[in-house]
Amino acid sequence: MNDPQEEKRTSVGLRLREARTMAGLSQGQVAKIMGMHRPTISEIEAGNRRVATEELTKFAEVYDVTISWLLAETPEKLNIDDPRLQLAARELSKLKSEDLDRLMRLLASMRSADSNDGGDPK
Repeated sequence: MNDPQEEKRTSVGLRLREARTMAGLSQGQVAKIMGMHRPTISEIEAGNRRVATEELTKFAEVYDVTISWLLAETPEKLNIDDPRLQLAARELSKLKSEDLDRLMRLLASMRSADSNDGGDPK
């Protein structure tokens, strides 16, 4: 008999891996952004480690996806065929690590500003 908790961890891990890949980030880059070790990211994506609520929130921010999508509660799917997404991933892969860190902080501040003004970008 399958353990529902284990199945949930596995599906969350798969969603995290998909979101990371679509964001054009390596496990090492995500580990640095999250303040974790790379093997921890690997264990989470494999479903071998639980994800704390705070970690899940930060993953959602980093990958720009909803928590409900990460939890596989919604059918929302990343469209990997979207040419804009593919272009963004290619361009991100060309950035130096420190430039990628700056970009991630900029994106986080933009999301924060959008949520503070009601989400209406000017």
